Amino acid sequence: MARSPHMITLGCRLNGYESDAMRAVASTVPDRTSGRSGGRAGERETIIINTCAVTNEAVRRSRQAARRARREAPDARIVVTGCAAQIAPQSFSAMDEVDAVLGNSDKLQPDAWRAIINEGEQLRVNDIMSVRETAGHLLDPSEGPAPTDRTRAYVQVQNGCDHRCTFCIIPYGRGPSRSVPMGEVVRHAEAQAGAGVREIVLTGVDVTSYGADLPGAPSLGKLVAKILKQTPSSLRVRLSSLDSIEIDPVLFDLAASEERVAPHLHLSLQSGDDMILKRMKRRHQRTDAIALCEALRARRPDIAFGADLIAGFPTETNEMFENSLRIVDECGLAYLHVFPFSPRDGAPAARMPQVPGPVIKARASRLRKKADSALARHLDGLIGHTRPVLMEKNGLGRTPCFAEVELAEGAHASPGTMAHVALTHRKATRLVGELRDAGGPLHG
Repeated sequence: MARSPHMITLGCRLNGYESDAMRAVASTVPDRTSGRSGGRAGERETIIINTCAVTNEAVRRSRQAARRARREAPDARIVVTGCAAQIAPQSFSAMDEVDAVLGNSDKLQPDAWRAIINEGEQLRVNDIMSVRETAGHLLDPSEGPAPTDRTRAYVQVQNGCDHRCTFCIIPYGRGPSRSVPMGEVVRHAEAQAGAGVREIVLTGVDVTSYGADLPGAPSLGKLVAKILKQTPSSLRVRLSSLDSIEIDPVLFDLAASEERVAPHLHLSLQSGDDMILKRMKRRHQRTDAIALCEALRARRPDIAFGADLIAGFPTETNEMFENSLRIVDECGLAYLHVFPFSPRDGAPAARMPQVPGPVIKARASRLRKKADSALARHLDGLIGHTRPVLMEKNGLGRTPCFAEVELAEGAHASPGTMAHVALTHRKATRLVGELRDAGGPLHG
């Protein structure tokens, strides 16, 4: 029986999902080789590093992970894959610590793993921009941890991106946008529900572009509607990061009114200033984002919004930055991912006039403080209410709007159950609540 590889994952949720899939694929390949210092065939450990390329810092951490892995496991086979490996394969291949480099279009293919593990292939990276199909690699829910440990599961619906935001290098690591056929996504969602998963998160690189490359061009909203129709009422659907300007009418209606669609949208905003958005080559303006949040909140008052915001994008003035601070309140954002701008080699923004590093750092700090107060305000608004909480582990869970909840001391609800919890007070970034029902249906 093949030995299951050890995974080191950097970067986004999609990377995490694909790491599970890679582990399952690589585990099917028997190891007939020995380690660097000899030993019997089949005993060599494989360490897979799934890298990230979103910033230069992410690439540095990916290299650092390879060096640390070699120090800790000198006889292991170290395979580097993911976006950083796809974009700069030769630089990783030249590292003494790395045995093999595998590109994004091959990392989920059994033939590629056989070549790496048994034939000693050291470099397999294809032209990602020529890829036109999404590989059928959806992970079988029977793989991995037991369903009681998998309260939430990710379902990939799309890969790649056709947009060219000036700060982003990821399209060159992921290739063009391509969608998983709707029937395959629904089949996978049904299987996850059958395995005991209570919430699925639809994920991809540019999720709201879903379907444009499929026959009939089904929208993301149509896909979500199909999933809801075909799966049990106990399954909740959560959406990952969305491009606000690409939310189609069906998806808007589902987010505004369907109880099984989690009332929590994370928006890829990046800035609150129109000139910066233009220089980023984003497709929305600040008024578009504000109008979307107002319209959804008018129909679903309990909905919560998160957003990505970049501090210190090239040419950003103090006034432009203030617009980003203001949009937190104007959109009513609760969850922020704040990124200090980091010039990415190969991205157009790296060639624009840069904001001084200390200014970027100070602006990112101000945004994070704003994020802290926004989250506190959101959580405080939930105190006094009873909410369904999807229990995860150690007495912790999440409400539909993604607020983290800790059960009061002495209370217990099993992972995977939908408990009902009276929210009594806040402890830092987490709510504390008293258990009212240790495991009920999704609704109620």
